[in-house]
Amino acid sequence: MSLPEFLFGGTLSCFSQTESYGIMKKVTDWQMADFPNNRFRPEHENWMWTNAVLYIGMEHFARLDTSNYYYHWLDSVARTEYYQPGPRMYYADDLAVIQLYLALYGKYGEPEMFYPSQARLEFIVNHPSENLDLWITGRRNPFDRWSWCDALFMAPPVFAGMGRLTGDTAYYHFLEKEYWATVDYLYDPQECLFFRDHRYFDKREANGRKVFWGRGNGWVMAGLALLLSELPEEYPERQKYVKLYTDMTKRIIALQDENGMWHPSLLDTVAYPVPETSATALIGYAIAWGINNGILPERYAGDIMKTWKSVVKRVHPDGRLGYVQPIGADPRHITEEQTEVYGVGAFLLFGTEICKMQLYNK
Repeated sequence: MSLPEFLFGGTLSCFSQTESYGIMKKVTDWQMADFPNNRFRPEHENWMWTNAVLYIGMEHFARLDTSNYYYHWLDSVARTEYYQPGPRMYYADDLAVIQLYLALYGKYGEPEMFYPSQARLEFIVNHPSENLDLWITGRRNPFDRWSWCDALFMAPPVFAGMGRLTGDTAYYHFLEKEYWATVDYLYDPQECLFFRDHRYFDKREANGRKVFWGRGNGWVMAGLALLLSELPEEYPERQKYVKLYTDMTKRIIALQDENGMWHPSLLDTVAYPVPETSATALIGYAIAWGINNGILPERYAGDIMKTWKSVVKRVHPDGRLGYVQPIGADPRHITEEQTEVYGVGAFLLFGTEICKMQLYNK
């Protein structure tokens, strides 16, 4: 297994492209070895969002491997689920795994990889949730719509990808309606950041600042990068997403710490002094993607190379990624030993974009 030759030939800060690839391979192989037991969180189902984020990152990383070894592993997992999404019809988290299925269909073209996802999304588009509010207290299914910011990573790229593959603009129209309803609900235009959900509108950190969760905003930014990768350049509403993405980037790049990392709480790093790897990797991926695709200026490259160097330092000698905040909805304190599959997925998304970058010197 080797990195394609077109990615060779330069240094990325203190890492060569081959060294970055090697680090990603080490992390991936550790996670694959742990996957059958998933001893760090054994209750994960294959279709769960936690694993779906791992698959999404691994699929991007697999594009760098000429042997298809990682694609074969991903497909073997997908086959155990018969390419079915999670069981809850509208729940964004249960749709996230479709991002893997569409990628596998794009590579192999086998109909069974595609049809279950198409059937689910077609039903949702033609029978949207009857929940008129984004969050209805006491409802059995308060998550039928994208009422929490994490959902903007899980579901929107799925609808954009289905629209691209089928050419059916109904998927784009559904995406447009739901996405901007969530933005209107959760986005703070003064801070250019997202609340995690309605419970945080009036909460404050110890320093009196608003509560903006690092990983929550990482979900939004990385989701925008994935979404924009699927939307056609000529799509009439594309620039609305680009503007949101660039506005968030300008704000969030100013919140990096001196090592290029982001913390569980974006506006209170004193209360949460230890930086967090899943938030940092998601944000790092989004910004690196923007540089590589000409949306963001190259002046951000130095900041993002510093970020990559710092995230790599959180990888244990055996390949386990540390300092990953467990499942949650708000800033929490973290430790070196904590790891999660979605943190690895974010790491691989970030590293893949780093490997795409050309020679850059500070």
